[in-house]
Amino acid sequence: MRVLIPYRLDHVAVAVPALAEVTDLLVGELGGIPAEGGPGLGFTGAQWRFLNGAHLEVLEPAGDPSGFLHRFLEQRGRGVHHVTFVVPDLADAAERARAAGRAVVGYEDSLPSWKEAFLHPKSAHGLVIQLAESHPELGGLWGPDFPFPASPRPAVPAARLEALRLNVHDLDRAATLWSELLGGQAREESGVLAFRWHDSPLCIALQQDAAQPEGAVGLEFSCDRPLHFPETDHPVLGARLVQVG
Repeated sequence: MRVLIPYRLDHVAVAVPALAEVTDLLVGELGGIPAEGGPGLGFTGAQWRFLNGAHLEVLEPAGDPSGFLHRFLEQRGRGVHHVTFVVPDLADAAERARAAGRAVVGYEDSLPSWKEAFLHPKSAHGLVIQLAESHPELGGLWGPDFPFPASPRPAVPAARLEALRLNVHDLDRAATLWSELLGGQAREESGVLAFRWHDSPLCIALQQDAAQPEGAVGLEFSCDRPLHFPETDHPVLGARLVQVG
């Protein structure tokens, strides 16, 4: 059953060893502006905002060396970690996901301002999907006063973070996830199936290649000037960066 109450694709998150490593790229090359940041369970996170309002979140590990983000970096290296959807009711969103045959893990609702759960990557085509019920009016640990790492002057004109591209093996089942369960509007864009959400500048773009692993392929940016990215995974973010448009 298609979601009736709108979900919103809020941001893409990447994992790196240290936040200070990303500022030359995100600010000095792409013109990102610090948005908010703060602590989490086993990590410290910060978000940068791009010209179209899209947010990229960067996570660095903190605390116990056996924590989830330490393990992620040891096993997989830096790269895309998850995408986050803000949902109006976490309990309902989690129940709908279970009813659709998707594995829900990490359910946490002890904080009044932030409740979260995750779709396991094995049931979400290789990507962790965070479902979050957010109540910023109740306060929280994140905010714009976070001590961001020292940054160069923002590049101008700034870039727009347009999409997260994913590879899937079963396009029909993946489309059911992004459309019926998560409420995205599907349409073909530049030869791939893309999903968009109201009030979100980001989209999810699906490609199908059974010979490649499922999961994140890269981040797509547009800009009114040439961007110079390597043809392989970027050494800072651990994902391929592509200029589009």
